[in-house]
Amino acid sequence: MKKRPDEPRFKLSRVRGSPVSDDELLSDLQRIARQLGTDTVPQKKYGKLGSYDYSTVTRRFGSWNDALRKAGLSISNEVGIPDERLFENLLTLWQTYGRQPRRAELHHPPSTISQGPYRRRFRSWTAALEAFVDYANSVDTGSDDLKAMEQAASTGKRRTPRDPSLRLRWRILHRDRFTCCGCGASPALTPGVVLHVDHVQPWSKGGQTVVENLQTLCATCNLGKSNMSSK
Repeated sequence: MKKRPDEPRFKLSRVRGSPVSDDELLSDLQRIARQLGTDTVPQKKYGKLGSYDYSTVTRRFGSWNDALRKAGLSISNEVGIPDERLFENLLTLWQTYGRQPRRAELHHPPSTISQGPYRRRFRSWTAALEAFVDYANSVDTGSDDLKAMEQAASTGKRRTPRDPSLRLRWRILHRDRFTCCGCGASPALTPGVVLHVDHVQPWSKGGQTVVENLQTLCATCNLGKSNMSSK
């Protein structure tokens, strides 16, 4: 095979057993993730495709999942994830796409959890979605609001927490059909639209975190509104 004019005559290969830096290990993890087209790298896949032994990676960073975190990748096989975190991830996807998320979308940001934990916990993707919807709808929003108000009163602040709960966010987004109440934008129709759950009367000005005072706004409308009341 004829060499290109600009191709070097000699190439330096890594000597077996020579030290490898943290950056080299992390870069190799990122390379494999790009090659697989995912945001995570299962240990078995790295064993087949990686430039180094996976045991070197785990020894260097303490665990495989810690190495993935350092590389800016999603955890591939985390066990014992609480249902709340699994559901929070599903709500994030639902909010991002403005519709019911698809299983394949677990492999791409903003998802931080891959398919494995859902499969182990719920056996199937459909069952995972059903469990999420049951959880999100299990307590009516009025009860959530009342509980938040009572907790605020018991602390002497007489204010609800600033951030709505998962159930409350789901209720508002679902009520508004994952559509901006300001301009009508929705990620289901226009990919890239970012939705927020916003206080109609700003929390900084005494607005409560309750159904009547929450609305869905896109990032653009929310930025334009700032801390002004929508009313």
